[in-house]
Amino acid sequence: MNVIVTGGAGFIGRWVVKRLLDDGHHVTVIDDLSNGQKENLVEFEGNNNLKSVVIGDLKNEELLEELFAKGDFSICYHLGASINVQDSIDDPRTTFFNDTVGTFYVMEQCKKRNIKVVFMSTCMVYDRCYDETGITEKHPTKPASPYAGAKVAAENMVLSYFYAYGLPTVVVRPFNTYGPFQKTGGEGGVVAIFINKKLNDEILQIYGDGTQTRDLLYVEDCARFVVEAGYSDKVNGEIINAGLGRDISVNELAQLIVQDPTKIEHVDHIHPQSEIQKLLCNYGKAQDLLGWKPEISLEEGVARTEAWIKEGYLLK
Repeated sequence: MNVIVTGGAGFIGRWVVKRLLDDGHHVTVIDDLSNGQKENLVEFEGNNNLKSVVIGDLKNEELLEELFAKGDFSICYHLGASINVQDSIDDPRTTFFNDTVGTFYVMEQCKKRNIKVVFMSTCMVYDRCYDETGITEKHPTKPASPYAGAKVAAENMVLSYFYAYGLPTVVVRPFNTYGPFQKTGGEGGVVAIFINKKLNDEILQIYGDGTQTRDLLYVEDCARFVVEAGYSDKVNGEIINAGLGRDISVNELAQLIVQDPTKIEHVDHIHPQSEIQKLLCNYGKAQDLLGWKPEISLEEGVARTEAWIKEGYLLK
């Protein structure tokens, strides 16, 4: 198939592109590089199935029209977005226009050409988990940040195109994804940041008391989930979670990574109002509809991520 991946130069986007290329599809990428990096796609440069990497803004309707008119796409994997929760609180306008308005422009192109849309949402739209069975897709949403609010708005718009126009769409809500190619600085995820600090012999700083929990999904498991949601008609019109099905407190995660309590300190949370105290995924729906379940344990995923970050240091 010919497929397009928005945000394909980003962390998860890069792994989605790899999976699609491994499956033999012809892939076009569009990314404005506000979060993504060209370097993430370097290893695919010799692959004839990577048709083009377009540097451009999803809010540029003329560019989208030109790209979609000649692409003959079967599926649009829409991952392009502003993704930083803290930034969305400080600058909600940018997040809204990128995540909600940008999604509208993508949907219009897909509607015009009957292209299936796999929309990347987030577990951050949920209210906290209250029991050990985990968060299902029927769990209450609570957009505690403009990032989550923009994603909920975009989700509803994406699903409205399924109901109003019969356009095949699916909303995917991966839980906290980590792994190689994730940024190790302020825009990165907690696993990559903690590992980077450990390797630099720096103190790991934890926001708040560290009892907040996360369900951490290894990026290759996430990419497999996202890609297969595009292949299956069973999930059209649905919202689907993916996670490890196990949560860990940030305190426990820090200890797992650094294994030295003297290297850990607690600091005041920048935006405590947007913290979700407990996140635990119930991925039963993904297992039922897609036959998907995670394959990489947290310990294995952390080890792989650390090896990748170490390799980057050696190359420098």
